[in-house]
Amino acid sequence: MSTPAATQSHFAIAMDGPAASGKSTLARELAKHLGLVMVNSGEMYRAITWKTLDAGIDPTDTPTVVALLDTLNLECGHDGMFSTFLVNGEAPGERLRTPEVNANVSTVAAIPQVRETLIALQRGYLDHCDVVMEGRDIGSVVFPDTPYKLYIDAAEEVRAARRKDAGEQDSIAKRDAADSRRKTSPLIVAAGATVLDNSHHTIESGLAAVLEILHHQGLPLLTNHTTSNTPTP
Repeated sequence: MSTPAATQSHFAIAMDGPAASGKSTLARELAKHLGLVMVNSGEMYRAITWKTLDAGIDPTDTPTVVALLDTLNLECGHDGMFSTFLVNGEAPGERLRTPEVNANVSTVAAIPQVRETLIALQRGYLDHCDVVMEGRDIGSVVFPDTPYKLYIDAAEEVRAARRKDAGEQDSIAKRDAADSRRKTSPLIVAAGATVLDNSHHTIESGLAAVLEILHHQGLPLLTNHTTSNTPTP
């Protein structure tokens, strides 16, 4: 199912890493610096998890989750530099950050049919715009052929402190284990990715480190790059 980035008219920068490594912040700052669209793939999995819970479905009941998925109208797009994701025409917003969604997103994200559906939507962005996409399988599965790959990591205790500061109480170790051991698209360092330890970087120094890595990977670092129109599913 691979869609090589080289055969499409736009390119992807893949930014993977575990929870609270800082990859979302760095992806946002990089997209702002280069004028690209930032896509948070995790928000898509959270949206399916939210809809599953909202429908009263047990996230471990895979057949019922898949049946629900088949009924949903999922729309990807972007509003300026940020990606958007609508479920039946609705933006979940802050409901994606509830403790219930935090506790169950790894379970829903491990369902092969969920990943297959969302990966196809994620790849569709390259039909319309250049992206910085962050997640857990972007360099390994979504865009395995992009030459621009980073894996953002940080010490477990640093990541746990960041989650606590953000008011989220889920276990970092448990989330890491679930993401790394799942059979479908596990969290790994993708082939060709450069690892950045973001434990002690500031936002500014982290962005500088990312830009240096991308420079060595051959990306023409042009600021204020113009993005294209809103993509459709």
